Formats: sequence, structure tokens, C-alpha cells
Amino acid sequence: MTRRDAPAGAGLAPALWRPLADALAMAITLLAGAWALGVPRMLGLGFYPQQFFAAILALTLAVAFLTLPARRGTHPRGRVPWPDAVLALVALAVTGHVALAYPDLVIRVFMRDPAVWAPGLVIMALVLEALRRATGWALVVIVLAFLLYALFGDVMPGRLQGRAQPWDLLAGYMALDSNGILGIPLSVAATIVVTFILFGTLLQVTGGARFFTDAAVLVMGRFRGGSMKIAVMASGLFGSISGSAVANVVGTGVVTIPMIKGDGYPGHKAAAIEAVASTGGQLMPPVMGASAFLMAEFLQIPYSEVVLAALVPAILYYVALFIQADLEAARLGIAAVARETMPPPGRVLGGLHFLAAFAVLIWALFALNWQPERAALAAAAVLVVSALGLGYGGARPAVAALAGSLARTGHSVVEIILISAASGLVIGVLNITGLGFNLTYALVKIGGGSLVMLLALSALVCIVLGMGLPTLGVYVLLAALVAPALERLGVPPIAAHLYVLYFGMMSMIAPPIALAAFAAATIARAPAMATGWAAMRFGWTAYVIPFLFVSSPSLILIGAPEEIALAVLTAAMGVWLVSAALAGHFVAPLGWPARAGFLIAGMAALVPAGAFPGAIWTDIAGAALGAGLMAAEVMRRGRARA
Repeated sequence: MTRRDAPAGAGLAPALWRPLADALAMAITLLAGAWALGVPRMLGLGFYPQQFFAAILALTLAVAFLTLPARRGTHPRGRVPWPDAVLALVALAVTGHVALAYPDLVIRVFMRDPAVWAPGLVIMALVLEALRRATGWALVVIVLAFLLYALFGDVMPGRLQGRAQPWDLLAGYMALDSNGILGIPLSVAATIVVTFILFGTLLQVTGGARFFTDAAVLVMGRFRGGSMKIAVMASGLFGSISGSAVANVVGTGVVTIPMIKGDGYPGHKAAAIEAVASTGGQLMPPVMGASAFLMAEFLQIPYSEVVLAALVPAILYYVALFIQADLEAARLGIAAVARETMPPPGRVLGGLHFLAAFAVLIWALFALNWQPERAALAAAAVLVVSALGLGYGGARPAVAALAGSLARTGHSVVEIILISAASGLVIGVLNITGLGFNLTYALVKIGGGSLVMLLALSALVCIVLGMGLPTLGVYVLLAALVAPALERLGVPPIAAHLYVLYFGMMSMIAPPIALAAFAAATIARAPAMATGWAAMRFGWTAYVIPFLFVSSPSLILIGAPEEIALAVLTAAMGVWLVSAALAGHFVAPLGWPARAGFLIAGMAALVPAGAFPGAIWTDIAGAALGAGLMAAEVMRRGRARA
């Protein structure tokens, strides 16, 4: 028990609230799975999707008030204070009532009926309070600002003036309309995200996560700077199915950061590499911090198209990080991981069956065109069967642990579902007030109709707005506010949405509020700001690549095959050259003139041939200059050895 929880004898004892919270969390997972498998349809049950979303929200709010203290950081919880227990009960009762009575209530939203706005006010207040407990004040303040705009938008000056809404109409609309809390973000979180988080939880329970870490050690530990490459590979693999960059840092960084420091690498750089690798997981398919699924819904395109578009930029991101890790290790003389600390090859080979689950996931998504949530459940089923049959490292998961993963999944998705519900409030304000159109017009006007100016302005806005927000919150906010302005100037919609996601995620490693970098710095016991600046250097590709795929979508696999192949090859070479310039090392230390040459050649090679008329010559010149510089450095190194 902590001093911030209820005193002894007051409130719900752990023996009461913990089983109750676990049961409610398990119900979230089971409901989402049943919906993904079409169980209601099989049983002949017909109801609005919003009724299902409201039921998920009711369970989530109850779990949040039972498990999250009023003051963040109070963990583990002792007794649950009576006010929190009452809030959990009210959340179940009011939101559950909306789920049951939705068909009757939704037709009265615009009548400003007390039976509609009263529960609407309660649900909005509960969502915001639970969100504050889960994520802090940043997102709550942003949502409140939007709600205030909805109430008083008519007093705003110029093009930002909006249609003011009566408070009772606003409350009912936000809580019940499909453009509000029960809208697209919550629908994605309540179905797709829950099933993918279940898949990730089962990977941990069955030993799959340990297998991937062991595989990273075995594959990368044999090379120089092996500890850094292990961090990049392990964090990239885990982060690609994780919903949070910070959670990824904490989950893998406790192992990788001490390992890197133990090899003699400076603490702030060890933390920076982990932060950049973990943040990149939010840009790497299949999950992309849950934003991939929401992006597909916003753009009304298949999820597979989002995955394919995001793949090459994410690979270039990690290629740059791998190269920098390798060159930094060469510059500092950091050797491979000690052989005695590496896992036995036999153990790792015994875990190859975990790859079958990923093969099923990819096959179901791309060959069978299944819905993502159904494909994730199929992969989870294969994972459980193979783990029970073959195990890993001589151990098989207990059936009780597998069953417990249902509750663990429910607890894990509470934050994402709350963020999604709050995102629905933002989207609702944009729809009902006309603010979305006004902001698009204002951004285009400030940019002067110039795409270059608008891209630079949008990048700055994305980094600022993304500070302190989780991945899904970052994406929803920027997709609603910034992406439409880019589309208006002719940027392909998928490129515009990836652009805002990239720069929004860079707030995770860009000071002053670099959550991922600062979390890694805490583990490394390194200076926070120094870690943030080092992370920006290691993650430089994320500041450059978005400009490139906006100017020429060949990097997101849009265009003729030969154009795409040329763009990818020259971009990879450009990434190598620039990374060498930043590290100050190629086959040997680089002097400043050589570093400048590598940087210029790399930036020229990065520019896609379709970026502007004559850009192909920039590509050729950069590649030729880079090849010449590389050859010169190799020959210089050979002469020095001779």
C-alpha cells in the first residue's frame, strides 16, 4: 500500500478489486475476439457497431478506475479508495446503459434531450479523467482546448472562426454520434489493436519474445559493436508490434543499455541508440503503434497498402541506424559480444517454429485479404499450438499463463482505448465546427501556396504538437489537422499521412520533451538533454526521408518498377554515405574534408530521380561521387596498412 491510496480498512482490498479488474480486462479481450470472428453474426444477433464500442469503453473505464490511482506513479496499488470504486461502477452503469439503449438514444441526439446529454456529460468527464490518470495532462489539455473551441468558436478571429455549439447538443453528439467518442479511432482500437496486442502478449508468454532477443544476440553479437546492433534489432522487432515507443524503451532497454555501456560506449549514446531504435518500431509495419490500422480507415484503403507504403522508409531508417552503430563501434574499437554470453545456437534453432505464426499473419493479410483482426487471431492460434507442442529452451508455456494473457491484454490496451476515445472528441469537434477546413486553409495560406514552405511548417507543427503524446494520439491529431493541408497542395494522401506520422514521432527523440530519449537516459543514468541531441543525430533519416517520399512517392512504392528500384538503391547508398559522414568513419577515420564530401554525395544520392525535372542527374552525380570517395578511402586504408 502507498500513502496515496486508501488508508488501511478503507476502500476495496486487493483481494477484491484485482480479480474484478482481471475479469473485466479479460472481458475486453474476449469481446474483441468474438467481434473479430463474427460471433454475433453467427448467433443471429443484430446491433449497431457503436453498441459494441460502448461496451468495450464501459469495461475499459471500469478497469482504468480500479487500477490507475488518481495521482500517477502510485504503483503498485493497495486498497482502491471508495471514490475510485464508485467511478468504476458509474462508468459501467452509464456507458453500459448507452450500449443497451443506443438505438433509442442516437435518434434523439439533435433534440437536446436530457436522456441523451446527461449520460453524454458523464461519459466525457469519465473519459477525460481516466485519460489523465493513464497518460498525464498533455492530451487532456489538448482535448479540453478543442471542446472549448466547440463552445466558443464564434469569438475566434478571421478564418479560425467556427460554429459555436450549445453545450447540451455537444455533449450528446460527442458521446453517441459515430463521429465522436464512438467513432473510427475507438472502432480500430476495440477490434484490430486488441487482437494484435493479444498476439504480442502471447509472444511474451510463450517465449517468442525471448527467442527474438536470443536470435538478435546470436546473429549480431558476432560482429563489432554487437551490443549496439543487438539493441537495434531487438528493439525494432519488439517495437514493430508494440504500441508505445516509451514502453519499448523500458521493455528492451533494461537489457540492451547496460550491455552497450558494458562494452565501453558512452551512456548518453547507448541510451540514444536504444531510444531511436524503439521509436523506429512505431514506424515499422505491421502495427506501427496502432496507427497503421487507423491510417487505413482514414484513407479508406486496404491495410496491406499502408504496410507496403511504410516498409521502405522504415527499412532505410534502420539501415542508417545499423550503419552508424557499426561505424561508431569501429571508431571506438568496440569488439563483438563475448562468445560465452551468447545463447546456444541449438536453443535458438529450436525456436524457429515461432516464425510460423508470422508467416500465417502475412499470408492471411496479403494472400487471403483477411481483415487484420482476423489475421492476428489466426497467427495467435498458430503461435499457441506451436508453443505448446515444441516450447522454447526446454520449457512450454503453462495453460494458466496462456489464459492469463487474456487479462494481460485487456490491461495493456486500456491506455490505447482511452486515447482513441479522446481522439474521437477531437475529430468530433473538427466535424461539427468546421475547424478542420479552417485549419487547412490557414496552413496553406501561411505557407503561401508553396509546397516546400508548407512541408517545413508542417514538420515544425507536427514535432511541437506531438510532444508528450503517445503514438496513436500523435497520429490522430496530426492526421486531422495537418495532413489535409498537404493533400490540398497535391501530396498523395498516403504520403501526407506518413509524413505527419514521421515528424510526430520525432517528438519522441527531439528535446525538450523527448519521452523515449529521456526514458532511455534514466535507465542509462545519462544526461537527458545530451541523450536527446545524440538521438536526433542517430535518427537523422526520419527528418529527411519524409521530404523525399513526398517529393517523389517512388520511395513509398508508388510508380513504375524501374523508378522504385532506382529510388530505393540510390537512397540506400545515400543513407550509407551520410551515416559515414555523421560517424566520421568509413574504413578508417574521416577528416573534415572527406566527411563533407561524403555528406554532399549522400544527400545528392538520396534525392529520388522523380523529385523534380533533372533530378536523375543529381542522383547519378551523388552516386558517382560517393562511389569515388568510397574507393579512395579503401585505397588510402590499403596504403596505410602496407
